[in-house]
Amino acid sequence: MAAKDYYKILGIEKNASADEIKSAFRKMAKKYHPDVYANATAEEKKKAEEKFKEINHAYEVLSDPKKKEMYDRFGDENPQQSGFGGFNGAFSGFGGGEGFGFDDIFSSIFGGFGSMGGSRTRNANSPRRGQDILIGVSLSFEEAAFGCKKTVSIKRIENCPDCKGTGAKGGTAFKVCPHCNGSGQIHQTQRTPFGQISQVVTCPQCGGKGKIISEVCPTCGGKARKEVTKEIVINIPAGIDDGQRINYAGEGNHGVNGGANGALIAQIKVRPHKYFTRRDYDLLLNVPVSMFDAALGCTISVPTLNKPCELEIPSGTQSGAVFKIKGQGIKQLKKTTNGDLIVTVTVEVPKSLSKEQKELLKKLQETSEVKQFPMQKAYKDKL
Repeated sequence: MAAKDYYKILGIEKNASADEIKSAFRKMAKKYHPDVYANATAEEKKKAEEKFKEINHAYEVLSDPKKKEMYDRFGDENPQQSGFGGFNGAFSGFGGGEGFGFDDIFSSIFGGFGSMGGSRTRNANSPRRGQDILIGVSLSFEEAAFGCKKTVSIKRIENCPDCKGTGAKGGTAFKVCPHCNGSGQIHQTQRTPFGQISQVVTCPQCGGKGKIISEVCPTCGGKARKEVTKEIVINIPAGIDDGQRINYAGEGNHGVNGGANGALIAQIKVRPHKYFTRRDYDLLLNVPVSMFDAALGCTISVPTLNKPCELEIPSGTQSGAVFKIKGQGIKQLKKTTNGDLIVTVTVEVPKSLSKEQKELLKKLQETSEVKQFPMQKAYKDKL
């Protein structure tokens, strides 16, 4: 099977410099990092994971001069299929890659996302922020307009309170890892066609922490963290709109090694109203008026979000005429003022007329003048 085009995977030309290769890798890795897809579907997570592995391997080859030379010459970094297991092993799953300095790259790219996979990091004891939790909150039109409180149930990961998320009794029952003598790293040497290669990798026994649990926490059985169900009260401010988000810092998944908790992010979904629509902070309302009321003028009652109010329709009102009622719209966020109620009038012509009504309208028509119908006159003049 032909090797993949690593240059195309990273989106670079074949004559790209080492800095350009590294820059392209950082950009692509940030885009497909697993933490970005924390709230994605299982299928999206799987696709992102495969893409992330592909990006890692492409950079692994193109950042190594010898491998790059073999790939450029033969189209495959392993033309003899021997001696390269150590390189491939450095990027199994979403692990480290310490032999090629990937951790230095990821520590600068993903400082806000947390570690790569959570276990194989340059410093396994460094604080890591907990992941955010995104939930949807459905509101009625009135709840969004006036504000309300909503109690939502969420599932989040919390640290064991007794061991403070360490898994060790009292949070202190550790001993120095005998495999790495507390450094969290070990040296590994492998033979390749180009000679011996020595690299520093994460200690497999302690996971890079430099210490191992000597006595597990009796409360959590050494698991350190658990999923719990919590009820959170969401304060919905008056005037919030469909699609907006509310961020509650610290209410997401708990951090690791003393890292800050993630946030709870509530995304608002506003259900449509039976006759109002919203434009920014204005309310839009369509009102049908009979041609008789439009011709003679009248006073109509229009609904608002509070109580009905009266609107004067002057005689001769045309279909599509717009009237504004000040202050009867949506309250503006973080302000005391409201938008307006915008009323659009649709003049309705009767669908059926009695014989008597037709006679009366014919008499009315006979008494009408051209100047009373300026739109018709303007149209005929154009013709």
